[in-house]
Amino acid sequence: MFLRYKKLDLPTADTALPGRLISMPVADRHEVLGTPLEGPWPAGHEVAVFGMGCFWGVERIFWKLPGVHSTSAGYAGGFTANPTYEEVCSGSTGHNEVVQVVYDPSRISYEQLLKAFWENHDPTQGMRQGNDVGTQYRSAIYTTTEAQAETARASLAAFQPVVTKARLGEITTEIKPLTKYYYAEDYHQQYLAPTKNPNGYCNHGPNGLTCPVGVARTN
Repeated sequence: MFLRYKKLDLPTADTALPGRLISMPVADRHEVLGTPLEGPWPAGHEVAVFGMGCFWGVERIFWKLPGVHSTSAGYAGGFTANPTYEEVCSGSTGHNEVVQVVYDPSRISYEQLLKAFWENHDPTQGMRQGNDVGTQYRSAIYTTTEAQAETARASLAAFQPVVTKARLGEITTEIKPLTKYYYAEDYHQQYLAPTKNPNGYCNHGPNGLTCPVGVARTN
């Protein structure tokens, strides 16, 4: 056994791996929800993208929420086109592991998705999440609209006093517009589905803190 060095600094556009033109093939249907994995999405539905560490457990958190139409595991936040898992883990693409969430805003609000995001990981750890160390595990919110960006920034400001009171330090979550989302390899999709890995494990779940956003709707 030996420990490999984990890069904790991000590459630039000039130093990142070049990538490839061919996109990653994935299954047509979501293993749990039965909905399309790549769209097209129903009219009125919106897309949100979150990074919270290992995407296996993150995807399971979001596919369980009422109003979520589809989820997938992927890569975002970097430079390399159509990266592989090994390339992302090398720290040479700039990407992190993320989950794309397609949701019906008439049934679940973006604030409620943010609440699930903030309350199910530690957003203060920088380039890691628990024992998982590397740039691919950083906490991130990649927004698809300006309204999402404003709401995400406001939620961070609302959650920071809660985190400070818990003596966890400053939130390191990056909030940026989504430039490109790349699907991860098919074996990563819905990895923790009962039909795939019923005994699978990923260290995500309630962190014991309450984010004061995302009040449940009554309709």
